[in-house]
Amino acid sequence: MAKTVSKDMIIAEILSLDPAMADILMAAGMHCVFCPSQSGESLAEAAMVHGMDADQLVEKLNEYLATKES
Repeated sequence: MAKTVSKDMIIAEILSLDPAMADILMAAGMHCVFCPSQSGESLAEAAMVHGMDADQLVEKLNEYLATKES
């Protein structure tokens, strides 16, 4: 089964798919990927707090996963 990210996923869950995705989140400006809230906050919630577009983050993360699978 292919791995995909959704904006409803908890940050820790996303990082468990591939810890390297922390680099993508941090490059987008989400520098709290290693703070305690990452274990209870969804990507959508974190994006809202940081003034980011969750859909764009999902797209970038899924593009990364797609390149790893091919």
